[in-house]
Amino acid sequence: MSPLERALTDPPPRLLPGAAEALLRSLDAPPRLAAHLRAVHDVAAGVLEWLAARHPAVEVDAEAVLYGAATHDIGKVLHPGELSGPGSAHEPAGHRLLLAHGVPERLARFARTHGSWTREGTTFEDHLVSLADKVWKARRVPDLEQLVADRLAGRAPGWQVFMELDDLLTGLADGADARLAFQNAYPIAGGGRGA
Repeated sequence: MSPLERALTDPPPRLLPGAAEALLRSLDAPPRLAAHLRAVHDVAAGVLEWLAARHPAVEVDAEAVLYGAATHDIGKVLHPGELSGPGSAHEPAGHRLLLAHGVPERLARFARTHGSWTREGTTFEDHLVSLADKVWKARRVPDLEQLVADRLAGRAPGWQVFMELDDLLTGLADGADARLAFQNAYPIAGGGRGA
């Protein structure tokens, strides 16, 4: 089994949405990228489950959040140096790549918004993908968390919502070591073809 195939199917993180998985295969994505996307997607799914249970009245495009988490870094296929080093060239490149593969803007936008959640016009869904992309490795960003809590504060006091969200994120962050180990078990190079 190729490293990419293993990164896409080995337990424990949840599997990616079928369309995202198929796209990663067609692009012969780096295995470490596939593992990273699964880790972030898994955290996003956990956040969505919590939202459905604790804040069922809040409208959220769950399909978009899950697809966005599963593809947010896809531009690193074109900028593989950003898999192990800093850089943001993958963001606009990923957005263009998704659009070129027929992905609708409502799903493709996360490739360009996940690193710029403070920009005007970002949505609650953008914030959730950005949040998952931070918390998967136990990085906490108070301003981003406040944006999410403010959106959820309706009938409940804002401090109460923030505390509930903090409890969720603390629990998710506790799994960061296992997610990092999962990601780092796969090579940066050497996708599926001929591996």
